[in-house]
Amino acid sequence: MTLGVVSSVIDGDSNIPSFLPSSSPSLSSPSSSSPTVSAQEENSIIPLDQIVGGGPPRDGIPSIDNPKFVSVQEADEFIEDGEFVVGLNINGDIRAYPLQILVWHEIVNDNVGGVPVAVTYCPLCFTNQVFNRTLEDGNVVEFGTSGKLYNSNLVMYDRTSESYWSQAMAQGIVGKYAGTNLQRIPFDVANWKEWKELYPESKVLSRDTGSNRPYGADPYGDYYTNSQVLFPVSNQDNRLGLKEIIIGLENGGQYKAYKLQDIEDKKIINDQINNKSISLFSALPFMVRAFDPVIEDQTLQFEYKSQNNTFIDTQTSSEWNFEGLAVTGPLQGKQLNRLPLDQGFWFEWVAFHPETELYTA
Repeated sequence: MTLGVVSSVIDGDSNIPSFLPSSSPSLSSPSSSSPTVSAQEENSIIPLDQIVGGGPPRDGIPSIDNPKFVSVQEADEFIEDGEFVVGLNINGDIRAYPLQILVWHEIVNDNVGGVPVAVTYCPLCFTNQVFNRTLEDGNVVEFGTSGKLYNSNLVMYDRTSESYWSQAMAQGIVGKYAGTNLQRIPFDVANWKEWKELYPESKVLSRDTGSNRPYGADPYGDYYTNSQVLFPVSNQDNRLGLKEIIIGLENGGQYKAYKLQDIEDKKIINDQINNKSISLFSALPFMVRAFDPVIEDQTLQFEYKSQNNTFIDTQTSSEWNFEGLAVTGPLQGKQLNRLPLDQGFWFEWVAFHPETELYTA
């Protein structure tokens, strides 16, 4: 599935944001002539010459550090039904972050349900991730945009140690925290229409960000649907189109990608990655949730029930909703454990995971 919903474009026919280079590097391995991080940052888990300048300086794309929120009713005044939002539900605290705002900021430092989080978006690869800002050593950090890219993907920095972090790797790549993993938190990418119907009491990120940006216009224009990749990547793979949208999962160092279109068509995929069972639910356009299907040492297999837009396990005939909760049957009240996933362009996934498997429907 390729992206079909793009917001209005700045300057009419512009294909490349004004803050990015006007010419596009070819899709090839990074060049040693590419701008790198400073030589003093020697603690790195990746080659420094593969970290390139993206155009803006550090914090040139400003993170949102004191986010304000409005109601669904207020947000309806500036979000169209077909626009995308990143949805989050932590401990019953439900929030939506419109891509029309994230595209101008890329990082929102927030606290949701008592958890310090970073909601991140890389427009170049159409990837979102939500991270716990509490690190393995117990420190809570705030993230900003570094102005750098690795494999055409967002490189963040933390404002405590100034280490660099890869969004796609969920890991520190340069500096004190090189090699440190970030905890990923499950999220949704949804059309506004579906999100507000599912969660009418959701809080929605406000346009009152402290920055003067033309929210509602997308500086990337038709980039999401054209054949351009603006920055070098270290691997390419023609099994899918560059900007086919995939869902990516990992287990034990093994990776597998699923075409979003395949999941939407089938509604449910029961599969294994490195001998671990997983279930992918798709009940609404663009929204995919991954679950661990093991309950009480029993691995469940699911089928889709179109009448109720729910899922039935074939072992007990219990009925499960899109939240992974059993609502009827012998397992009523049981909750599946939700798994983090990647959702974005194929070219970005294979740049980081060249040995990935690809699910075939």
